[in-house]
Amino acid sequence: MTIGIIAAMSEELEILLKDMDLGSKVCKANMEFNYGTIFGNKVVAVVCGIGKVNSAICAQILITYYNVDKIINVGIAGGIGEDIYPGDIVIGDSLVQHDVDTTMFGDKIGQIPRLDTFDFKCDKSLVNLAHESSKEITNHKTFIGRIVSGDQFIADTKKILWLKEEFGALACEMEGASIAHVCYLNSIPFVVIRSISDNANNGAEMDYEKFKLIAVENSTNMLKQIIKSL
Repeated sequence: MTIGIIAAMSEELEILLKDMDLGSKVCKANMEFNYGTIFGNKVVAVVCGIGKVNSAICAQILITYYNVDKIINVGIAGGIGEDIYPGDIVIGDSLVQHDVDTTMFGDKIGQIPRLDTFDFKCDKSLVNLAHESSKEITNHKTFIGRIVSGDQFIADTKKILWLKEEFGALACEMEGASIAHVCYLNSIPFVVIRSISDNANNGAEMDYEKFKLIAVENSTNMLKQIIKSL
């Protein structure tokens, strides 16, 4: 079994790479794919860059060239739920692209036109494994629910409230749903895990830089536990 691990930014992956027994490093589509083993498991870890196009290209390369069996997307996100604070973990059970809008043709906002699903559901076994692994993080809470993605950095309280009301989202970011879309089309099990860096819905909107390192550490520790358990 080979596990594909995707992060948007180098800060989100550099801690994990220190534990990798590196076999090879290959550049494709201006992305560096690190192939090796972590805790005895075959892993391809890559920083895809920010945004839905980058992350979708990355996921397809992992599937096509590395024949990965599962994909785990980790990183940081903005919180939406009022009870979610910086450092907390959100494990996605479904993903939606909130910036897709073909409502003028009768589609629900977020619906990919002519696709047979509205949301992209994470693999239940990976969600359960992530939840078990999150118990190692005792200083912050863990939530399971919908994560929404779009090519926008959301800092406006009104937009945050809209994402909550429209999609029932717990967190928002810029990559997860496009990775989920690619995995869905290729029938690859996946899970998206986000550690919260800020939350404009409960007054933590100015704390991004302060809490980013804490969020990265928490998501990395959780990912290590998942890899150990696979």
